Amino acid sequence: MAVVEVKGLTKRFDGGEVNAVDRLDLATEEGEYLVLLGPSGCGKTTLLRLIAGLEQPTAGEVLIGGEQVAGLPPRARKIAMVFQSYALYPHKTARRNIEFPLKAQGVKAAERAAKVTWAAELLGIAHLLDRRPRQLSGGERQRVALARALVREPSVFLLDEPLSNLDAKLRAAARDDLKQFQQRVGTTTIYVTHDQVEAMGMGDRIAVMSKGALRQVGTPQDVYDDPADTFVATFLGSPPMNIMERDHVLVGFRPESLLPKGVVEPDDGAITVPFTVERIEYLGAERHLIGTVQGIGGAAKARALLPSTVSVEVPAGETHDFVVREADLRFFDKQSTLKADRRRL
Repeated sequence: MAVVEVKGLTKRFDGGEVNAVDRLDLATEEGEYLVLLGPSGCGKTTLLRLIAGLEQPTAGEVLIGGEQVAGLPPRARKIAMVFQSYALYPHKTARRNIEFPLKAQGVKAAERAAKVTWAAELLGIAHLLDRRPRQLSGGERQRVALARALVREPSVFLLDEPLSNLDAKLRAAARDDLKQFQQRVGTTTIYVTHDQVEAMGMGDRIAVMSKGALRQVGTPQDVYDDPADTFVATFLGSPPMNIMERDHVLVGFRPESLLPKGVVEPDDGAITVPFTVERIEYLGAERHLIGTVQGIGGAAKARALLPSTVSVEVPAGETHDFVVREADLRFFDKQSTLKADRRRL
């Protein structure tokens, strides 16, 4: 295990006009599962490639295990990287794919065989070792790629959206497998994704990125419940946080915090707002109500999320009294969009 740290890391493209990574400071904890989360083009894959040595920084430092790795090739950094494309050799069996990096390092055959067996059993693919990639499912190929990385006994795993080619059902199972695998081996892991469900479900901590900059680092609960700015507030959550303006401040609340008055009785710590429901989306386990809220910041578009356990009828085309607790409100500075001090409405 090793700690990965970047200090003032910057990477410019297009003749120095575009900062893909902009003076970024970040450090993992030893053995943690850190997720880099952000929209496409935010710099998260570039950051991963800088750590791996596949890109060279314009400025700043990368340290792995306390050692400066500037100028070191990827193989000298004791890292293993798994890409979105598993990059398996189609003419080689799973066994030959897994042992390939060991063979390239000149590891003896008996040791190679032992390591391949160990990794395959750990990942539950020992029965697949004599199959070629075309004979494997997407999830099985992903495990072969992980086993190939594992046999190198890296200090750090770098995973670049390794589940994005899987269908939704298989992705859910693979997320659980990946998390359990990381917990068993205890290797520091940095995982890149644009999928907030993956980030929330897998990460010990989440580093949210936008336009090459770090917006917030914290546990899944921290970044969801206490976002550092309106970008984090609206990027995390499905539906995203409702944001509306009131008296030169931005007020935010999660859709699940906006509930019918009959479900949550107003008290000293709650406000009642008229909510005109314009449309309802039925999604099985929950209902999404889309409409307009009055009373927080004038008339503003908003969404409410009602779980299936809330059976109150809320017909579309009507105005209903809804309740938001004061404790569920978040405040942001209108100019900077950064988190502001809590206040009462």
